[in-house]
Amino acid sequence: MSRVLGAAAGRVGEEVQVERGPLGPVQFWRGSSRYVVGELLDSWVETAPWWRGVTGAAGGASAALVAGREVWRVEAVRAGRSRMSFAGVYDLSWDGADNRWSLVRVHD
Repeated sequence: MSRVLGAAAGRVGEEVQVERGPLGPVQFWRGSSRYVVGELLDSWVETAPWWRGVTGAAGGASAALVAGREVWRVEAVRAGRSRMSFAGVYDLSWDGADNRWSLVRVHD
């Protein structure tokens, strides 16, 4: 089961700070808690839903449709805890248009 984090101002997710390595996120901060990425499970690019009718986008609607956000599914653990006992699975998203990282999903 997974939980999608709340939307604010039309954005899905919770803003987080991420340190990115050559293959993807290596650690992230959620509030004052630091999480260390143990394993990169998957990654993909999500594009904007075509049916939302993007208007006024720089470069036209077709540019907005192909501009996507990168998503990484990672296994991570809160710093200082055992990976064997306390690891969780998180989806982190990078939106280049907004220049922001988000924690968009937590998997149980």
